[in-house]
Amino acid sequence: MERPKVLAYYFPDWHQDPRNARWFGPGWDEWALLTSAKPRFEGHRQPRVPLHGPFDEATPAAAEQQIRLAKQYGVDGFLVDYYWYDDGSYLQAALDEGLLSAENSDDVELALMWANHELVDIFPHRDPADQNPRQLKSGAIDRQAFEKMARHIIDAYFSRPNYLTIEGRPWFSIYELGNLIRGLGGVDETADALGWFDEEVRRAGFPGLHLDAVIWGIGVLPAAITSSDPAELVQQLGFRSATSYVWVHHADMNDFEFPAAEIAPLREAAFAEYEGYAAELDVPFYPNVTVGWDPSPRTDQSRAFVRGRYPWTSTWDPTPLEFRDGLVAARSFLERHGQPHPIVTINAWNEWTEGSVLLPDNHHGNGFLEMILEVFGRRDDRVE
Repeated sequence: MERPKVLAYYFPDWHQDPRNARWFGPGWDEWALLTSAKPRFEGHRQPRVPLHGPFDEATPAAAEQQIRLAKQYGVDGFLVDYYWYDDGSYLQAALDEGLLSAENSDDVELALMWANHELVDIFPHRDPADQNPRQLKSGAIDRQAFEKMARHIIDAYFSRPNYLTIEGRPWFSIYELGNLIRGLGGVDETADALGWFDEEVRRAGFPGLHLDAVIWGIGVLPAAITSSDPAELVQQLGFRSATSYVWVHHADMNDFEFPAAEIAPLREAAFAEYEGYAAELDVPFYPNVTVGWDPSPRTDQSRAFVRGRYPWTSTWDPTPLEFRDGLVAARSFLERHGQPHPIVTINAWNEWTEGSVLLPDNHHGNGFLEMILEVFGRRDDRVE
C-alpha cells in the first residue's frame, strides 16, 4: 500500500487574540489554563507542558521549530482548526503570522478544518452541574457570512503552494454538519451554498473543491450537533471524503471507568464505528488516531473532579507504545479498505488542554512522534 499522508489537527489557541482579551482579560491564552492545571486524582499526570515550556505560536520562529519537528518525524501536514463566525475570523494569527510566515512553511502541507461548533466559556468550566455555560459565539452562520468566509479562504489560503490538495482540489473539512445546515437554513440551502463554493474555487483556477466531512456519533462539547444519518448527508451535500476528529466522538464516555480509563476499549469502539462508516459511505473514510484525552485543565481547579459533561469526563493517558497500537490499526484499516489517496489524521499536534499532544512534553519527550516515524516512516519514503 502507498504510504498514507499523516495529517495532525492543529489547535491554534496558544497566542494572544483580541477576542480572548475581551472575554478573559488582556494577555490571556490557553497556556494560562495548562500551567495552572493540578493533579485531580491519584496518579493524574498534570500539568502536561511542552518539553521546553510554553511559547507564542503566532511567531515565525515558533512555527519553524514545529515544522522542523513535523518533517523530522513523518508528520506530512497540519489540519488547522479554523474559526469563522458571523463577524469574521478568530485565532487566525497562529496560521497567518506563524505557520504561513515561517521560512520553512513549505516543508509541510496545510489545510483548514472549519471548527464551526458553538464557542462557550469553558476557560475554565466552573461547575460540573452547569449544562449551559455562557455562549461566546454561535457556530451557525448564514449564507452572507459563509460566502465572506469562503472568498477569504480562496484568496488567502488555497493559492499557497503547500496547501493540501487531492487531485488538484483544495481540501476543506467541516466539523459540524448539523451547525452548517442550521446556519444555512436547511439541507437544500446548504447543498446550494456548497455548490456555490465549489464553483468559486473553479473560477480561481482549480478543478473544484475537495470537501471533507468530519462525522461523529457522540456529542462531546456542550451544544454539539450530531447527525443521525451522516452517510446520507455526506452524499446529499457533495462531500468527497469523510474523517474523524477524536476517538471520544465515537463512544459514550459514561461507559468507561472514571476518572482514568484504559485506552484499548476506546480505540476499539472508535474503529468499530469507522468500519461502519467505511461500509455505509460512498466516499473514502480516513481513520483518526487519538494520542490521549484529558480536558481537566479546562475545569475549575478548586472544585472536586467529578463525572459530568465535558470537560468533566474520564481521562485517557496512554503510553507511546499504546499510541503505536492505534497507528497500526489505522494502517490496517487503510490496507483493508483500499482508500485512494490514503490519509491518517491524528488528534492532535497540540491539544494541550485536552490531553492529546504529539509535541514533546515533560514526561514522554518525543515518544509519540517517534511512533509515527516507526510505523509510517518519513514522507520522503512515500511512493507517489
